[in-house]
Order: sequence, then structure tokens, then C-alpha cells
Amino acid sequence: MLSVLTSSPARSASILLLLALAVLGLPAGTGAARLRELTSRRRRFRPAAPATPAVYGGMLVAGWVVLGPAGAVCAGAGTWVVRRRLRARRAAERETRAATELADSLARITDELRTGAHPAVALAGVADDGPLARELLGPAGSAAGIGEPVPDALRRTASDRPVATRDLERVAAAWELADRHGAPLADLLAGVLDDVRWRLAHGARVRAQLAGPRATASVLTALPLAGIGLGQLMGIAPLTVLRSGAIGPMLLLLGVALTTAGALWSDHILRTAVPS
Repeated sequence: MLSVLTSSPARSASILLLLALAVLGLPAGTGAARLRELTSRRRRFRPAAPATPAVYGGMLVAGWVVLGPAGAVCAGAGTWVVRRRLRARRAAERETRAATELADSLARITDELRTGAHPAVALAGVADDGPLARELLGPAGSAAGIGEPVPDALRRTASDRPVATRDLERVAAAWELADRHGAPLADLLAGVLDDVRWRLAHGARVRAQLAGPRATASVLTALPLAGIGLGQLMGIAPLTVLRSGAIGPMLLLLGVALTTAGALWSDHILRTAVPS
């Protein structure tokens, strides 16, 4: 490996660029996140961390070294696409976890209401539910404890939290309907619960069926970069062609633009196929 890196500066730069992209594309570790959920009593919602200036700066420098100014632009575009995919994946995972914990809490509240528990008491039991459910229903439980309207607290939480917004709005509407017209709250919440669980199950089936197309789209997106790297290792010197003259950088920018557009369009198709 050392002899390959020292044989040619362009070849070594291409290898380092491929390794950097591979490291950047690694999925975020989920074991530590699950451990924090089990050990922490409260968990605040935070947006996915954006790409740091160091990451962008490193990729821009690597692109400039390998392919000049056009390479720097392409490296920045590739970094943005990868980080966008990672953020979308983490957001979908948070949404699924929040909906799952909310469904579990609604099931418990519905069972307690049907056994004769007061709505405020049933809602206060969210303190023993999952961390995301506590974030979503905890303010409503506090409002019920001091006699404030529960639907208003649920809507405030829905406007402040980035996940399970539609489900909280439906819970608020069901609670308001029960308060105003005396409809059975347990039956209304059971309807919301059935809808949430059906959507979770349907979404899991759709994601499983889309695993193949998603993998194919990822492979096709990375194929041009892998082809350039293999060509450089074989001595064909595609980097020299893309870096020289005026036609090479133009072809590089055009190819990266088309690849980026294809990746974004495939992500849009796959994302809209999953029920939200």
C-alpha cells in the first residue's frame, strides 16, 4: 500500500480522496444513541448536525489538489449530497422512533381510560414512557395537572417539536372533541392509535421493499467516481484528462451536475414513496 501511495502524487491523491469519501459516507453509530435513550430521563430534540467547516474545507482542498478549481467545486457538491442524505436518514429515524413511542403511550392512556382512570392521571403516566414520548406528551401532562387545556398544550408542543407534528395535532383534536362534546376520549384516542400503528407498519413494509432500489441508486451514484479511481490506478490517467485544458473541467462539472441531479431525484422518488 505504501508503494502505491508513493508511486505517483496524482494516484495517491485519488486514493486519499476515495478513502475520505468512504469515511464521510459511513452511517452514524446507533448503539451510543440507543444507550443514551435508555439511561437519560429526558432527551431534547436537536436537528442533525450540519457539515462542519473542517469537513467541507478538507474536501475542497482534496478536490483542488486532485482536479484543480473544478475539482474543488465537485468535491463540495459531493460532500453536500452525502451530508444531505445522512440528515434525511437521521430525520426519518427520529420520526419513526417518535411515532412508535407516541403509539405506545396512546395505547397505555387508552387502556387506563377504559378502566376508569381520570384523563389527567392517565396522561401523567407519560413520565414512565419512552424519552421521545415524554418530550411530546410531557407538557400536556403538566398542563392537565394544573387545570390548563390539554389541546392547547399539545398544539404548542407540535409547533415546537420537529417530529410527530401531525400525530400530536390529531391527539389535540380528539381531546378537544371529547372536552367540548363529551365524546368518549378512549374511543377517539384509539382511532388515532390505530392510524399511527397502521402508518408505521405500512411504512416499514414500503421501506423493506425499497431496499433494493435504494441500494441500486447508491451504487449508480458512486459508480462514476469508482470508475475514475480504478482508471487512475490502472494507469489510464483520467484525472489528467479532466484536469487539463478547458474541455476536461467542463466535462467534469457537467458529469458531477448530472450525477448530483440524478441522486437528488432518486432520493425524492424514494422518499415520497414512504408514507409520512
